[in-house]
Amino acid sequence: MTTTPSTPQAVADTPSPGIDGKAALGWMHTARFFTTAAQLHQLPVVDVPEFAFVGRSNAGKSTSINTLTQQNQLAFASKKPGRTQHINLFSLGKKGVTDAVLADLPGYGYAAVSREDKKRWQQVMVNYLVSRPSLTGIVLLCDPRLGLTELDEALLDIIRPRVEQGLKFLILLTKADKLTRVEQAKILSITKLNAGGGEVMLFSALKKQNVDKVAQLLWQWSHPEGLVSPEAAPAVPDAPADEQ
Repeated sequence: MTTTPSTPQAVADTPSPGIDGKAALGWMHTARFFTTAAQLHQLPVVDVPEFAFVGRSNAGKSTSINTLTQQNQLAFASKKPGRTQHINLFSLGKKGVTDAVLADLPGYGYAAVSREDKKRWQQVMVNYLVSRPSLTGIVLLCDPRLGLTELDEALLDIIRPRVEQGLKFLILLTKADKLTRVEQAKILSITKLNAGGGEVMLFSALKKQNVDKVAQLLWQWSHPEGLVSPEAAPAVPDAPADEQ
């Protein structure tokens, strides 16, 4: 398989030169289904940066992905949160080119899921977060009305060793439109104190709050200095037909 040999590097927290919010959203709009897997070993090896969206089942993860990519049905938003039990990968880049991969991880913590399923998926997610070689950044989605829960904090503990090695992470406070400005400022301040060095942003799919800024940040994660340009990056091969 032909892949990009570069290793993702840490980048500054300012937008990459020549990329603004509109351009970053245009890049996000190129997202298309790549493959799905029920187990970690079923995921294909990719040598382009990969960033994962993860969070509690009712944190608005699918809605946030669909808003960022401007595609209403890219990520499946179930009426029964927690029922999606696969890791779904989406390719990003111009047609015929893949310069990043977006991973949509199963939601966690929903009571309707059996204990056995919870335990199994907890282990799959832990293995993914600690060992996926191409993982460059993590977006942890959190309902600001609940704040960081015990499960969210456990996830932050899991990724801390990789964060210390350069893994990027963003805590996205979704559904911000449901809070007053005073409440937004308060939860933003509290979450930053508990973020362990990660980025924290308020986000509203309804009001499009910070949608462009999140897209810019994901572009930064995927295009660090020294990484091959999107135009030159080879395409990640399509997944086998039986995986789609």
